[in-house]
Amino acid sequence: DHGKYSEALDAIENGFSSVMFDGSSLPIAENIEKTMEVVRLAHAKGISVEAEVGGIGGEEDGRISRGECADPNQCRMIADLGIDFLAAGIGNIHGKYPANWTGLNFDRLKELADAIDTPLVLHGGSGNPDDEIAEAVKRGISKINISSDLKNAYFMKVREVLENKKLLEPNKIEPACIDAACEVVVHKIRLFNADNKADLY
Repeated sequence: DHGKYSEALDAIENGFSSVMFDGSSLPIAENIEKTMEVVRLAHAKGISVEAEVGGIGGEEDGRISRGECADPNQCRMIADLGIDFLAAGIGNIHGKYPANWTGLNFDRLKELADAIDTPLVLHGGSGNPDDEIAEAVKRGISKINISSDLKNAYFMKVREVLENKKLLEPNKIEPACIDAACEVVVHKIRLFNADNKADLY
């Protein structure tokens, strides 16, 4: 996730079934050049590739961004390289959204969805209002990253269980925390309109 060029190449060599190369902080010409090479090497081994244009806001894996909106022309150039998924900035932010956040830019999302056929990815999908996420799905988002929502549910349950003095056994802590995270997963699957749509391999 948000792998550097060298990390993507290492992942390809070491048996990953998918990689995400994040060249969004690079000049577009360099992003194109390196994404093209990642696609060439990954697709030769049946590995899917996610690329990125327009930095996703917040901080993740040492990368900090203001959350700018991706340029549709640059998105088209990267999509034309044969990538499998495109993460594009539409004002989204990794982690917790600040109180003054103005929301996703649906006008830009529409521009991107109209410009390319590649499935679009929404990073920073945690903490958004449900109606906003549902609208993003309607407007062309095909994959949503919700790591913070899952971790928050898990660790909130950890705190709750540890405060219950009757449950201070390791084998009683983990199941409750996993169940809390699973509740979030079930809710998100329904919110994303993804019920019974998973491919079985």
